[in-house]
Amino acid sequence: MTRRRGEIPFLLAMTYRAMTEALHERIAAEGREPLRPAHGYTFRLLLDRGGATSVELAEHLGVTKQAASKIVAELEDWGYVERRPHATDGRARVLALTDKGRAYVRHADDMWADIEDRWGEVIGAERLDRIHEDLRAYVDEVAGGRAVLRPIW
Repeated sequence: MTRRRGEIPFLLAMTYRAMTEALHERIAAEGREPLRPAHGYTFRLLLDRGGATSVELAEHLGVTKQAASKIVAELEDWGYVERRPHATDGRARVLALTDKGRAYVRHADDMWADIEDRWGEVIGAERLDRIHEDLRAYVDEVAGGRAVLRPIW
């Protein structure tokens, strides 16, 4: 098959979508809360930073403060996130993952790995390893190793 110039971004997006749908099917089969991609991006931000304010979350997600507050309220109700006092601002609260939230991230990482393994079954483990190396090299070169996982709305 001949590569069409400009098609790779679309194939990457479709691959991510297919993998995300597979993840959501597994989550639904487990009877978990109706988590959405915005919840996953929230988990990653809080895990990577060790916490964030609602304003920082809104900026990261590219949504309004009200939308971020709704996401936080859902995750808090489900026991994945808690609010803690801010170290330097007595009025602000820091969002942090609970033990349940951190356990969920570990479980989600395992599910993502299984889905990735399925990709390796389709194209071969060596080819998947090369794709990984190539994608990592591109991200490191273009973003200087500082690429951030955030939604593109």
